[in-house]
Amino acid sequence: MTAHSPPAPAATASPAAFSAATSADWLMLLSLGMIWGGSFVASEFALQGFSPFSLVALRLCIGALLLVPLAYALRSPLPGLRAPTDRRVWLHILGLALLSNVLPFNLLTWAQTHVTAGFAGVSMAAMPLFVLPLAHFFVPGERMTRRRLTGFAIGFLGVAILFGPAAFASSQDPQEGTARLACLLAAFCYACGSIVTRRSPPAPMAAFSAGSLLIAAVVLAPLALAFDDPLSLSPGPRDWSAALFLGVVPTAGAALLLVSLIRRAGPPFLSMVNYMVPVWAAIFGVLLLGEEVSWTFGVALGLILLGVAYAQGVILRAR
Repeated sequence: MTAHSPPAPAATASPAAFSAATSADWLMLLSLGMIWGGSFVASEFALQGFSPFSLVALRLCIGALLLVPLAYALRSPLPGLRAPTDRRVWLHILGLALLSNVLPFNLLTWAQTHVTAGFAGVSMAAMPLFVLPLAHFFVPGERMTRRRLTGFAIGFLGVAILFGPAAFASSQDPQEGTARLACLLAAFCYACGSIVTRRSPPAPMAAFSAGSLLIAAVVLAPLALAFDDPLSLSPGPRDWSAALFLGVVPTAGAALLLVSLIRRAGPPFLSMVNYMVPVWAAIFGVLLLGEEVSWTFGVALGLILLGVAYAQGVILRAR
């Protein structure tokens, strides 16, 4: 829940979710989209002075150090270990840590050394598409209806165009193809993490997020010290600023904003952030990094968002 891109909430957006939302809710939603979309550009800056593995470990440690005390301040302490239900929650927290923090963080951060930040961000638009078939098999009541299958097909066409050679200007890196596949795999990991979250016993979201960050940090920090030799790196002030931003704002800070928005407007309204993140990632990539996109990018992104919107029943709800 605290990665580059948020998980697709269990509930489906509906007209009621929009009518009940206040202007403050919309402002918070827009802020979340901008924060998560901007995280890809921040990673691009931080990678000038940090290795991918060390950067991931650092932002997870910063996020955990901030979010764990915050969870207790919000009266959402981490689960215990005595009750069977609490132990089940911890198993799901472990799954979330691996699938929504450890794996996709490393995949995306490594990929951004070979592809543009805009491409990495826009590829996250495929995550809600992956949720559809996974939910069909693993979430009771989330069947792959004709509407969802049609939306998946539309979105998949957009993904195919997105990964074509003409959507984004090539980085001219020999590993660019592999890195683009790593971005897609990261989106799949986020989708799996969303399913794990939806299958978990009830637990406070702040505690769930804090626990996943804590586990991810405990796993990655020793590995980074042992195998990546982060102490030999010499990041500059801008690199440190970008790394601190990643740990504080899109990792820990956005989690607080997410919890607040869910309490105010509910998960269906929050699901709209999935449409904003890839758009902001592309905008920031163009404005701040000078990345180039072609008209096929707009077609690809439009098809992906159209497919997700149709599948979730936001538009053209099938009878």
